[in-house]
Amino acid sequence: MKAMKASIRVAVTALALSLSVIVPSYAEQDEASRLNQQSKELYRVGKYAAALPLAQQLLAIREKQFGPDDAMVAMPLNDLGTIHYNLGQYAVAEPLYKRSLAIREKTVGPDHAEVASVLNNLGELYRTTERFAEAEPLLKRSIAIREKTVGPDDPDIVLALSNLAALYSNQRRYDQAERLFKRGLAVLEKAHGPSDPNATVLMNNLADVYTNRRRYADAERLLKRSIAVTEKAFGRDHLDVAQALNNLAAVYGRQGRNADAERLYKRAVATFEKTVGPNHPDLADVLENLARLYKDQSRYADANALFKRSMAIRAKAGSPA
Repeated sequence: MKAMKASIRVAVTALALSLSVIVPSYAEQDEASRLNQQSKELYRVGKYAAALPLAQQLLAIREKQFGPDDAMVAMPLNDLGTIHYNLGQYAVAEPLYKRSLAIREKTVGPDHAEVASVLNNLGELYRTTERFAEAEPLLKRSIAIREKTVGPDDPDIVLALSNLAALYSNQRRYDQAERLFKRGLAVLEKAHGPSDPNATVLMNNLADVYTNRRRYADAERLLKRSIAVTEKAFGRDHLDVAQALNNLAAVYGRQGRNADAERLYKRAVATFEKTVGPNHPDLADVLENLARLYKDQSRYADANALFKRSMAIRAKAGSPA
């Protein structure tokens, strides 16, 4: 079972204008604010494809207003990169993050909280694409900046903690992963209570650690809690619900509960297809998991069809197998 991809929060910034720049017309300001608000709302509920053209329009407006290297362009670059990332378009997201990072380091300095946000996002992209040696120092730097600027118990530190822990889990460094996941959960529960939807990624990833250690009851408990919290916050068709369903199905599969596993895998596939379309790299993971379940049951024709579809998705996305 693959560690759940950590959701990257699209940060909201105030669009205050410096006196040293040309102030755009009120119409331009209103249009940019509308696009910013609408794209973030669509992103929040997992409608990434619908958010994409709005984020692209917002970036174009900001570049026209301020130029390609202005501080006001950094946030739209980051947000657009985040949407591409969630659509599985990693090669498109990477240069957007790098450009945003360069602008922020130049305009606010290397130890600013806004720099930490982009470091986290770029580090998570590298983790997702299995470029672990590049991901780890970026995530550690993001955490160090947050600890310096807001302290070790501020919720803003949790995303990078979760992503670094997921990296350790990918590398089977489970002791380190479990420690960081538990630290992140404790921070969020203290700040927002036990039903914070931002905590569900950590629940899933900690469940992955438990699964790899054969602590199936602990994993099942966390995954069911994650599904309930996400459904209450965002509805049954959210991408994080689909991923948690996939993870819970994997737990059932390891215990030989094949009927339960198949039912959840199929629901996860349907949710991915409805939410992000039929060619998302994360859907390939679910299809492979279901194919392995069929193979273990000697349902070879069903398994081969799913393996072929998964391979086609990966080839189209250029993502690692």
